[in-house]
Amino acid sequence: MSPNTSTGGSKSSSGGLMTPGRVIVATIAVLTLVFIFENTRNTKIRLLIPEVSMPLWMALLGTGLIGALCGAYFVRRRK
Repeated sequence: MSPNTSTGGSKSSSGGLMTPGRVIVATIAVLTLVFIFENTRNTKIRLLIPEVSMPLWMALLGTGLIGALCGAYFVRRRK
């Protein structure tokens, strides 16, 4: 039997449902969503020339999504 197919051994399975990294990321995500949805008042946003009025939570959520996409892009390029 090859080492890759043996069923015995002391190796633990890599990757579980509740790893410390996943718990930290989930906690940060929940806290971010709480922060965003606590800020629901309308605000004026200006990007160069146009000025729009929208709920602050939409602006925060949009900014967070753009940041997450940029982060994912750079992590993927690094590999």
